[in-house]
Amino acid sequence: MCSRKATLYTRKGCHLCDDALETLETYGFDVTLIDIDQDPQLVEQFCDCVPVVEIDGKIRFRGEVNEVLLLRLI
Repeated sequence: MCSRKATLYTRKGCHLCDDALETLETYGFDVTLIDIDQDPQLVEQFCDCVPVVEIDGKIRFRGEVNEVLLLRLI
């Protein structure tokens, strides 16, 4: 598999964020982590919706990452 890029919007203490990171890395994604609590605009935008996964400039997942849908994106 070739390495693809993903952005994972997360926050501390988010177990779903940890799961999303593990899933993305398992499928060969190079993941950039962004802590939404460091940016008030991101807190307003994503609030309690983390994790949020952006792939190819589009938000693909909010909450749990669906592996079946992820495989379709690869």
